[in-house]
Amino acid sequence: MGKKRVMVPAKDLDLSTVKYEHEVVKAPHLTGLMLKLFVRMVEAPVLGSLIMSFLKKQNKMVEMLQNTEIPEAPMFKPEFPPQDFNLTNHLYDIKPDAEPSVVIVDEERKPEDRVELALKCLPHYDPASCWSGDSLPSFRYWKIRDYAYAYRSKLVTPSMVAEKIISVIEDCNYHKPPTPLLISFDAEDIRKQAAASTRRFEEGNQLSILDGIFMAIKDDIDCYPHPSKGATTWMHEVRSVEKDAVCVSRLRSCGVILVGKANMHELGMGTTGNNPNYGTTRNPHAVERYTGGSSSGPAAIVASGLCSAALGTDGGGSVRIPSSLCGVVGLKTTYGRTSMEGSICDAGTVEIIGPIASTVEDVILVYAAILGSSPDNRISLRPPPPCFPDLSSLKNANTLGSLRLGKYTEWFNDVHSTDISDVCEDVLKLLSKSHGCEDNRDSNTRTT
Repeated sequence: MGKKRVMVPAKDLDLSTVKYEHEVVKAPHLTGLMLKLFVRMVEAPVLGSLIMSFLKKQNKMVEMLQNTEIPEAPMFKPEFPPQDFNLTNHLYDIKPDAEPSVVIVDEERKPEDRVELALKCLPHYDPASCWSGDSLPSFRYWKIRDYAYAYRSKLVTPSMVAEKIISVIEDCNYHKPPTPLLISFDAEDIRKQAAASTRRFEEGNQLSILDGIFMAIKDDIDCYPHPSKGATTWMHEVRSVEKDAVCVSRLRSCGVILVGKANMHELGMGTTGNNPNYGTTRNPHAVERYTGGSSSGPAAIVASGLCSAALGTDGGGSVRIPSSLCGVVGLKTTYGRTSMEGSICDAGTVEIIGPIASTVEDVILVYAAILGSSPDNRISLRPPPPCFPDLSSLKNANTLGSLRLGKYTEWFNDVHSTDISDVCEDVLKLLSKSHGCEDNRDSNTRTT
């Protein structure tokens, strides 16, 4: 047993005296045959334990996890400060002291109503911005409101779009290299959903702005009648799917067409998206590169332009990493904002179900549909009411200008390659220059 290290209570900590300690991770860099040999050694009964003990000690994991005494009691659930919002008319009422330029929403309203409210928060839609001109670009991200306009203007129907998507998905596995976007896919089920949506438009009974919008669901989220395998070869044999996950059910109630179960890093235990069981999803922008993971399929199918949005799960970056690498938008919501009921991978309070889309406005619309705490979380966490940014008015167009950006310089620059920190630095400069954000570059700043 090593010497115990007692941490200073958080309330007594003087941040100005804290010095950043650069830690070097020591682990073997192995590939190919050497990696296979190392795995066999680690899985051996006695030798494996010795190797793991050595690596843990060398990387100070024992010191951190066993020999560190933290004075504060652990928090098993996040604690939110008391809030008192008045949700009149079952929709919203912004109190005078509420955050400016936001709209508070009652999460107990129907998903369709929340989506309608989110739609009112978006800037005015101008169809001429994407439908004018004799020729359209060979590729572009068609937003949810683009599809909605096309359906309502009878330029196209959900069934017509479905046939295009089915054709592309069926061809994906024959590409060189293969690009397996989906693990479970049923063309006839997609046609059935699209036909129902097409009829609703013909009869003028569309359910919401999301009616007829195609989305993929990560393979660790239940989407009946598809099995949930978590990208394994065995999970569906020990766990059956009887109904949709809560988030998926909310999307269906808004008229979303679900194309199937998207590929992922097996059980979400990795950040590359590499999957030996069903093939590795490729980055649509550069097929020789990874998508990132673990929500590799959802990010790739959005980045390819096939679907406007998808659902992923995120415990340690599984929505954010592939969204970043694929050049799309991913949202990790606050824990408890979306229900985890019907998801395989439950990593406690760090795990959420979140949307991936090609634009921020599409993320807002999908988030509006799926949000809603579970009854247990509503009682135990008492989170503040959710809200949407009000972007409908020009006076709120520069909302980002009120943000204060914190940068902990020593940690920020502790990277393997300065290419990473240089790009991140450019983003900070762009936010400050374009939107007027205050950039606090104090090296001891740890808040944003």
